[in-house]
Formats: sequence, structure tokens, C-alpha cells
Amino acid sequence: MLLLDFINVGNGDSTLVREIVGGAQTFAMLVDCGHDCLTRDDHPPLEDGRSQRIFAGDFLRENGVEHLDLLLLTHFHRDHVGGLGRVLEAVTVGELVSTYTPPADAAPLEPDGDNGLPKAARNVLRCMEFYAAALREHPGRVARMTQLPGDRQEVRRLTDGLTMDIDFGEPALYPRQKAVCDAAFHGVRDRYDLMHWGKVMNVSSLRQRLHYGGRDIVLGGDAFAATWDNDTLAPCDILKVPHHASLTSVNRKFLGLLRPEMAVVSVASERPDERPHPYIVSLLQACVPEVCFTDAVAIAGLVEPAYHKSVRIEIREDGSIRRWI
Repeated sequence: MLLLDFINVGNGDSTLVREIVGGAQTFAMLVDCGHDCLTRDDHPPLEDGRSQRIFAGDFLRENGVEHLDLLLLTHFHRDHVGGLGRVLEAVTVGELVSTYTPPADAAPLEPDGDNGLPKAARNVLRCMEFYAAALREHPGRVARMTQLPGDRQEVRRLTDGLTMDIDFGEPALYPRQKAVCDAAFHGVRDRYDLMHWGKVMNVSSLRQRLHYGGRDIVLGGDAFAATWDNDTLAPCDILKVPHHASLTSVNRKFLGLLRPEMAVVSVASERPDERPHPYIVSLLQACVPEVCFTDAVAIAGLVEPAYHKSVRIEIREDGSIRRWI
């Protein structure tokens, strides 16, 4: 059986994928780690006592997960990598896979120091520092680091019954990412390079397609709909909606090609930036039989809030699907 938990980390993404055989966990993978905090200072305060938001690391502990065979980081925005430190406090990791590995001798980036950089450049440094600091502060928790080149699709056989395709953005993005980040970690911080990279980080997001029991699960990361234009999009059964269901996250063509039976939106309730966007929510509801939200999203006339720590979906070996409330 495959167990999917789209964790309610509030603002951010974190998805736990486990294979269960005979009641025992035989494989565990985490895709992204959520944010470093459950409420952001630029978002409304969390005042609903019914909220079930939880840090990814705490969710792993609560579910008895002590080791991840694979930890995959789709990209390095704070809401995907900020929770890495808490995850490494909770579990050991067999392999961490991403498109960039900080230098072994990486010094702290100190994004909030007196560096004369604009906000956009500081934000890139801050994101990368969350990543590097988590590794620096938890030595020995990750057995192996793998940096993917991004110039071809990666296909991995995770277990006898579970395989994963990893798709990338434009191949030229990843050498550029390495050059900008390596320079920053070695003290060269070009404001324009950092700002430009910050603008395209979502476009570099990894996307995954899992195959299990004759079912396909697409995890869209933060890749906008336009990023998928050059892909051959085969139908899937479950879609983790890209980029928190922002206005550019999906379109009718995209949904018409994928034709998912179920869509999951990973997003904080009451975000002030129209994520999820009401138009995208209405489009999803028109095209997808079942649409779920990780947090207690409420949109008048469209969505009633549901309170849970995760959207849990079970796929059995025969391909039958069950969603746990």
C-alpha cells in the first residue's frame, strides 16, 4: 500500500510518501520540508483554535517516522526548505536529492547583516542559508547528498512497486543557480545576479510523477503552468496543484491533459496574496471531481474549511484509492 500525506504545514509544501507492506513501513520519502514557521509576519495571525497546522518534523515524529530513505527538495524557497532543520532533528536521511548542494566549507551567508543588498537579493540569501544552516547544524544526519544536473529526466525505481520520474525546468537554469549560489557562499554577492535568480527560482522547481498500483501521482512543486508546455502530459489520478493554486499555477489545457480524479492544494488559509486564487479554485472544481486543501481554506460560495493535519490518501496494490478524512 502507498500512503500519501500532504502535510498541513500552513504556508508551504511538504509531502510524505510511504510504502506499507504487511503493516510495516518499508520505504519513506519526503518531498520538501515546509516553512520554518507556521505563521508568517506578513500574513494574518493564526487565531483559530481548531487549526491543525504542524511542522513537517513534528508530523514525522507523530507518525513514527525515524528515517527517510529519500528527501527531495524541489527548489529552495523558504516555504519548501525552511523546515529542513526541524526535519533533520526528527529523522535521519539516506539520500538528500536536489539541484544544488552547498559547498562543504560554506560560511554563514548572514542575509540580514549590513550588506547593502536590496530585499529581493537578501531573500535569496535567506533561503539558501536555511538550507545550508540545517546541514551545518545537523552533521551526520544525511548519509548522502545527490545534486541532479537538470539536463535530462531522472527515472528512479524506489521499491519493487513504486517508481518516480523527476522533471526539470529549462536546463540552463541549473548551472546558473550553481554559479550564483557558489559565489554567494564564497563571499561574492552580486545584487543583480541574486535578484534575477530570485525571479526564476519557481521556474527551476522539480516536478515528480509517481507510479504505483497502476496509478499516477503528479507532484507539481512550484512550477507554473507555462513550465509544462514542452512536456507530454499523460493523464494522472492525483495532482498536487503547483504553486499553491496561484493564478498562473494551472490552466484549462493543463487540467484537460492531466485529467486528475483528485487535486490537493498545499496552502495556508487566509493568505493575503490570493493563493489559492478563487478563479483557479473554481477551475479546479469544474475540471476535477475532488479538490482538497491542506489547511482550513474558506472561500465564500466555493470552499468550506476542513481541519486536519494532512490530506491522507491511500493507494492499495490493486489500484483502489481511499482518502482519509
